[in-house]
Amino acid sequence: MENKKKRVVIQNIENKRGKTFQNYIDEFDYLISAGIALPVQAIANPVFPFIASCGKNLLKFFLNDIGLLTAILYGNNIRAILDDEKSINLGAVYESVVASELIAHGYRLYYFDNRSKGEVDYLIDDYESLSVIPLEAKSGKDYTVHSALNTLTKNNNYPIKKAYVLSNEREIIQKNNITYIPIYNIMFFQRDKIINEKQLLF
Repeated sequence: MENKKKRVVIQNIENKRGKTFQNYIDEFDYLISAGIALPVQAIANPVFPFIASCGKNLLKFFLNDIGLLTAILYGNNIRAILDDEKSINLGAVYESVVASELIAHGYRLYYFDNRSKGEVDYLIDDYESLSVIPLEAKSGKDYTVHSALNTLTKNNNYPIKKAYVLSNEREIIQKNNITYIPIYNIMFFQRDKIINEKQLLF
């Protein structure tokens, strides 16, 4: 979840050598089709449209039940969410919330994965500008620290016009082409519609 290095090692599932992802593809497909898990496809070349440029055989899965996820992480103590405790790591919850909202609003889920440039939580197609929009979900006070996002937005090979960082801060702040917005503003992201910063101010 929060640890980007965590990977499902296929051979550890049944402790059998020689097993590959293809041996369990039906099980993974079941988790997706049953609505239990949300798949996020890795993209190494973030060029619009993603459906024509995705090629990495790498997926992230998110639990598609935020209530169940918070129960697993924080037990029955709902103060972790309701009291906005900045000392508590909400990263896994924030990423799952963004994934669920994007799926609900018609997006397919992608993320940027590059060994030298790092990882960005989400990428979405921007059909209005015919470009891509990177999204980062950040928990805690260091929400302005995002080296992979900075590297991606400054890369001239990828004409990225805007990017968003979603956090538990309450203000909307614009720095160059990166806009910092409250996490709940993800509800205004709609596929095939222009994302207008003025609409986020309500």
